[in-house]
Formats: sequence, structure tokens, C-alpha cells
Amino acid sequence: MTAGPDFFDAGALVGVLTAQPLDRVLDYRAPEGGCHVGAFVEVPLGPRKVLGVVMGPGEGGYDLAKVRSIIRVLDVAPMAEEMQAFLQKAADYTLTPMSAMLRLATRAPGLGDPPSMRKVYRLGYSEPSRVTDARQRVLDVLEGQGDQAFTLKELSDEAGVTSSVVKGLVKQGAVDEVDTPRDTPYRRLDPAHASKDLTEDQRACAQTLDTAIQTSAYGTTLLRGVTGSGKTEVYLEAVAATLRAGRQALVLLPEIALTAEFLTRVQERFGAKPAEWHSGVTMTERRRCWKMVGEGGAQLVVGARSALFLPFRDLGLIVVDEEHDTSYKQEDGVLYNARDMAVLRASICGAQVVLASATPSLETWVNAEAGKYTRLDLKARFGVAVMPELRAIDMRSEDLPSNRWISPTMQAAVTQRIERGEQSLLFINRRGYAPVTICRACGHQVGCDHCDARMVEHRFQKRLMCHQCGETKPMPEKCPACEVEGKMAPVGPGVERLGEEAAALFPEARVATLSSDMFASARALKEQIRAIAAGEADIIIGTQLVAKGHNFPLLTLVGVIDADLGLQGSDLRAAERTFQLMRQVAGRAGRAEKPGAAMLQTFQPEHPVIRAILSGDEEGFWRAEAEERRHAGVPPFGRMAGIILSSPDMQEAFDLGTHLARTDAPLRQIGAQVFGPAPAPIARVRGRHRVRLLVKAPKGAALQAALAQWTGALKLPNSLRLSVDIDPQSFY
Repeated sequence: MTAGPDFFDAGALVGVLTAQPLDRVLDYRAPEGGCHVGAFVEVPLGPRKVLGVVMGPGEGGYDLAKVRSIIRVLDVAPMAEEMQAFLQKAADYTLTPMSAMLRLATRAPGLGDPPSMRKVYRLGYSEPSRVTDARQRVLDVLEGQGDQAFTLKELSDEAGVTSSVVKGLVKQGAVDEVDTPRDTPYRRLDPAHASKDLTEDQRACAQTLDTAIQTSAYGTTLLRGVTGSGKTEVYLEAVAATLRAGRQALVLLPEIALTAEFLTRVQERFGAKPAEWHSGVTMTERRRCWKMVGEGGAQLVVGARSALFLPFRDLGLIVVDEEHDTSYKQEDGVLYNARDMAVLRASICGAQVVLASATPSLETWVNAEAGKYTRLDLKARFGVAVMPELRAIDMRSEDLPSNRWISPTMQAAVTQRIERGEQSLLFINRRGYAPVTICRACGHQVGCDHCDARMVEHRFQKRLMCHQCGETKPMPEKCPACEVEGKMAPVGPGVERLGEEAAALFPEARVATLSSDMFASARALKEQIRAIAAGEADIIIGTQLVAKGHNFPLLTLVGVIDADLGLQGSDLRAAERTFQLMRQVAGRAGRAEKPGAAMLQTFQPEHPVIRAILSGDEEGFWRAEAEERRHAGVPPFGRMAGIILSSPDMQEAFDLGTHLARTDAPLRQIGAQVFGPAPAPIARVRGRHRVRLLVKAPKGAALQAALAQWTGALKLPNSLRLSVDIDPQSFY
């Protein structure tokens, strides 16, 4: 049988990469009718049938009579050459097996299913004769998801009802049941549908991006604008330019709670909704999105970080909104930073990248300063809105009881806003009711049984929760250590406790609490955000979730309860992250006609970071921070990698760490240093003891090759796990 460079005849030997945890490409025979390089195929693996991709000719070199045949070629667009290159380069950079990269790139259910019709359910045009709680939940789900179609099971599960409830609504015309092809293209977006009137600054930025997009070449741009300056309108014009060029666009958002408001803006601008890709989307829609992206039936995708691994046919633009956000770093499984991978993917496929932020990461700021990235600035808020006034409340001079956290000065400012019919936001970056539960009789602190972490009280659930592994247990009535009853007490504030205090201080006010773990679904969280934006709350209590891109027109006061919280610890990015978070949350105030103010409660008003936040001298802060990092030789002026070892046996993990530290010759050859082993700050998670080493190398060092050589010779027992985190963002 013959094989061409891109096509293999039936029976030819081909190499197939599967998503199974194997360290090599497997040989198979091409099926009847042959197959192309990049074809998605179903292959036998032991007794199972698994998904794979044809990567090229097989290796051979053994008894070919034992080679099994590919079962079939799937009816999906083949993997493009640039996608294969992207997965390979991402694997090489993150030191991840290609099989794990393929798993990331095929996370859509039913890819092997043949084309077929299916019944889907959407909102109808009739009112039901009787509205029960169950029926209302179904209608709420359909109203909250716009154009998204549900299968019967997906709709029933999302609403928490039986299928008979949905069928009853169908009979009354309140829900439409339609037969539709399983995977259909999305409605076309019209770049000329409703162009916005831009300010002079916005127009200049949009024109620069338009010119770059017309080159069909790679380039990265930092779009830096103060909060409320209209960055979104600028990059939507870049999306329009991409669509006019006939290419696809991807917008990454850091939080799925942001998508509802954003989708509305996209629909207003282009006359139709884009494809969505995130954990809040139904499995049916995920499959449709994956297939349509590959076939060109989706022009624009709005998604979470994993949308980077969708099989775009012709990707021309990637927007990373709030590019500084830490949620772009995947912290388990494949350890990658979506911001960096966006730049990598764009460089391979000749696309433009827009990194949008009011407070860019230091890495991005340095790249813009060095000329690697273009920099565009929006220096003023859109329309009549002005930047909020910033001031510190010195907590050393406030008369405050030990069990209270809202200072008299802050209380007076909130009262003033309530009297004027305006909203206030009280911000604390701690989920739950209290971070510690302690016994006042013996001092015992309730910890997780599986992790070295304190359990956090979540009073609205009446449970304690571990924020590392998710384990929960009921609130104990007596101390687990001394068994004395009635002595368990919460210590410190969380967002729920702050909400309780606000309700007591302002009994006439409507208090809404926003925290990711207080809502059963993304839909419920979106609905609460919509209600707040519509003015249905006077006081908002929130975690960092509220700092990300939300627009509350009536919000004129932001009060940060503990501005010092992020300055604690030894994280090299502590100052940067505190600065970003405080500036971002302060930027929620005064985004409409009424001027806003932000007040920071702090015990360290003279701290350099607090002073930089209040002064607004962002460029001065970045220059000082960059100089400190340069002097220390740490990112972005040096390279780092974290090595995390874990085992049920702490000594086993330490022994391996010690062995690695003593055999570091490959690292010394590139001028790298090894620190550790040391117990991780949270030394036990899910019953596994964790030991860390830190590798620090010069900026231009070939770190990945040295790490691969250093760890490649290890033969680990099944009980031991080793993971390498290139460019670590956290050190827990």
C-alpha cells in the first residue's frame, strides 16, 4: 500500500496520537477509503474504542501482522497543521505529554456521533395556565440562557425538575420543542450592524488595531485603559475588523459571571450572539461550538481559558480581557497560562493578540516597555464619568469593637449614599463567614481531615468547608478536641459575616452578597448581578468576583474592608496583585454620571503599595516594581519553575526532593539554582503530602531542556507524583 505526504491509502501504516495517558504515538492501519493527516479517528485500544488523531506515517520496526486497523474516520473537520504545531509547542513549553494536550483540545462530548436530528427546547410564546415553582424554574433557565438550546435531560437537570414538567410546558406552548440538525452554524455576525460613536482616543486605538489586523500577520498589543474608559468598545471594533477580513475571533474572559453582560453587548453590536465556551454551557452546546469552530460555522467565540484549544479554522484575533487576572493560570492538570498560550497560538497562525487591562501584569508592561508589544492607552473614562476619588481610612485611629470591621468613617459614608439613593460596595477578599473556627475553651482550630488547612465556616450552608479540596462537614456543636459544648467561635471576617454586620448597621438597606460559592449555578449568579445593576440593592458585599469588569451605574462608593490582606506573605507578586486588585475594585465606583469615591481601610497607610494606589501613579509603581524584580533576577527578568512532589508518605516525597536537589548537574550547566526541598505552604492536600522545590534560572536559559534531562531519568513508584510548573503564579 502507498502513503502520500498528507494522505494514507487503506492499509497504510499510520501513527495515531490518542488522548489516553500513554507516552507515544501508536501504529494503526489506515481504514478502508484511507485517511488524511490530522483526521480525527476512532481506534481500538485494548478492549476499548478511543478517540485519536492521525499525526503522520507509522514507525513500524516490528511484526506488522499484529497492527490493528482504525475503526473509522470521524465526521468532523481534521486538525489543522497550525493546531498540531500549537499543541506540540505548548507541550514542549509546559513539559506536558502530547496525550494530555490532545485531551485539552477534544473536551467536547459526542464528537464521534454521526450527524442526526435531535429535539431541543427553547422558550415559547404562550403563558402557562398555572405557574408552579417547578415550572417557573424551567422558564427562568430558558430566559436566562438566551438562544442556547437544551436537550430534555439538560433542561430538566439545570432546572432541577422531572422531564414531565418540561413536557407539560410544551403542551401549553410555554416551551417550544423542535427537531433540529444536531450541529448547526451560528447566526452570522454583521460587522456593520451597529457601530458605536467612539471618542477620539478610542477611534485612534481602534484604527491602529484595524491596520494591524489587515496585515494578517502576528502582533501583540497592550490595550491599557483606566477602568470605565471603554476598552471593550475598542476591541469589539477589532473583532469587527477581523470578521470583515473573513477570519475568526476569540475573546477570553476571566470569569463566566461576566459573560451575560458581555454577550448582550456583542448582540447589540453585531446583531447576533457569538458561540460560548465555558463550564456554564450545556454539553450539547459545547459539542456544537467545537464542531462549528472547526468548520467555520462560528465567527466569534467568547470563552474561558480552555477556549484557546478549540480547533479554529482561521483564527485572526485573540482578545485576553483583564489579562492580568490570575484565573488565566490553570493550576491543575496541564499547568499553563492562557495569556502566554494566546501569544504562542497567535504567533503560529498569524493572528493579532489584544491584552486588555486597566492594571496590566508586570510581564506585559515590561514587554510593552521593551517594544515587543505595541501599547495603546485610553487615559480618560468614557462620556461624563470621572475617576473615583481615593482615600485611606487609618484604622489605628478608628474606635472599633473587636468583633466589628466596618469603621465609623466607612459607616457614615455608606449612610450618606443610602440617603441619596446610591449604591455602596463593601469589599473583602475572603469567601465564607469566618476564615477560622476556634474553641474558646482549649484553643483548638478546626482543620480539614485531608489537608493542612483550616476549615472555613459557610453559615448560609451551615457547614465548614475546606477551600483546598472542597471537603465539607457540619458545624460542630462541641469541640472535636476537648468536647466542651458551646465554645466554638468564628474568628475574623468573611464575606458572609460582613453581610451580617452590614444588615445590622443598616437595617433599612437592601443588602446583596456576591461570592462565587453562594450560588448553585452560573445562571443564578448572573441573575443576581443583573438585579444589582438594575438598582435592586443598596449595599453590595463582595469578594474579588466584583472587581472583574462589572458595571453598576448607581454604585458611587467602594469600601475596601482590609486593604492590607494581600500584602502579607512572601509571594513575589504580592505587591503587584494587591495594587491590581485595589485599583480594579476602586474602579467599580462612579462609572456613570455621578462621581464616585473609594475608601481603603488600612493599618499601614504609609506602605509603599497603599501610597501608590492612592496617588494613582501607576507608571511609577510599575517602574519601582520592575527594578526590584530586575535586581532579584526573578520574572520577568529571570525564569522560574516549581517542582511539586506529592505522596501519601511525607518521607517518600522528601527523599525524592533531596535526591533531586543533590543531582542538579543539568541545571547548574545553564546557571540555574535549586532551592528546597521544603514542605509546601499547604503541606497536605486531599491526603497527599506535598513537597516543593523552586528552580531559578537566568532569562535566556534553556530551562525546559535542562528540567527534562533532570527529571527524565526518574522512575517513580505509583504512589509518587511529580509535576513541573513553568512560570509559577502561586506557590501554595
